[in-house]
Amino acid sequence: MLKLGVNIDHVATIRQARYATMLDSKNAEPDIVMAALAARRGGADSITMHVRGDRRHVQEEDVFRVKEACKLPINFEMASTAEMVAIALRLHPEFVCLVPENRQEITTEGGLDVSEQKETLRATVGALRDGGSKVSMFIDPEEEQVRASREIGADMIELHTGSFANSEGSIRKEELTRLAAAARVGSQLGLGVNAGHGINYDNLEELFGIPHLEELNIGHSIISRAVMIGIEQAVREMVVMMAGYGGEQ
Repeated sequence: MLKLGVNIDHVATIRQARYATMLDSKNAEPDIVMAALAARRGGADSITMHVRGDRRHVQEEDVFRVKEACKLPINFEMASTAEMVAIALRLHPEFVCLVPENRQEITTEGGLDVSEQKETLRATVGALRDGGSKVSMFIDPEEEQVRASREIGADMIELHTGSFANSEGSIRKEELTRLAAAARVGSQLGLGVNAGHGINYDNLEELFGIPHLEELNIGHSIISRAVMIGIEQAVREMVVMMAGYGGEQ
């Protein structure tokens, strides 16, 4: 059965919009641990969190709190830096996904160029695997990148589905063909095959033609839908509570 990893980064994005400098405030919300627990109740198989170098959303403490409280496998997304390797070796997540990171980008814009960074990435992968984590490479669906991921010792690949999600017509079909071809090569090489980025409730089923997929990592779409389908109940609860106001004292 295809597994679901839920990325809860953007729960932290909402919190940081107001409490970036007051994270110890009792009013800091939403609580990322509560989000992880809700995802678990909803049927998530793992929780994905990305601590970026600029700490724009998830903080180091968040990941440790979620790992302690949620009891689901953690997929720790990170850049291949000494700082992040040190965090991962303290955290001991079940999975680490190495991603490219550009401080100017809003979100990850493409796959990691593994073939051009083999030696550096090989050292990172080795350290993480020695620390007990399985390691995935977030890559564009290109055979060269799949093979390079295998060469440096990765356990898995996560195929970047952003180009597919942002395309239409014949280009979209070409992107699906690329994804399927990359998945086949990955499977043939003994790599686990995951996918993520831009997957939503509308395009999900189009990916069902890709063979050998084990897990999809989905975040923004799930958090966006949660905002829409959850606000009504939140407002209803507030209205009920406010009905207790008597006015005269």
